[in-house]
Amino acid sequence: MKKYTYSILLYAIIAFFASAIAGDMDKRDNRISLNLTVLEKNEFLSEMRQMLVSIQGIVSGIGEEDRELIIRYARSSGNRMARSTPKSIREKLPQRFKIIGGPTHMMFEELAIRAETDDMDMITRQTGKLMKQCVSCHAIFKTD
Repeated sequence: MKKYTYSILLYAIIAFFASAIAGDMDKRDNRISLNLTVLEKNEFLSEMRQMLVSIQGIVSGIGEEDRELIIRYARSSGNRMARSTPKSIREKLPQRFKIIGGPTHMMFEELAIRAETDDMDMITRQTGKLMKQCVSCHAIFKTD
């Protein structure tokens, strides 16, 4: 009986992964292109990587209960980053992107302020909300 059960389980796993792979091959990337030049794309993606580094630093800060670490990493992706984005990129970004991007930078700033006094659970929840912003933006936009 065990052999039969394992065979069914193995078949189910193979079928699941086969359908998942086939489904991925049929999917088209319907995200909105930001239409950046190669140089603009490199700069833009550098900023996106910095935001990811900030999230990682914030999470480490939460784990170590190191408020200064959280503040430093949160501020590095806050308003200062938004203001330093080259004008050529800012002018190309669609309004729909700005509706997500601006508040995201503000959420980093808010997190830096909260890290001064809020408990780590609240900071963790705020980080989760911030990451939802990141995920929603990446789900809508792409750089070709």
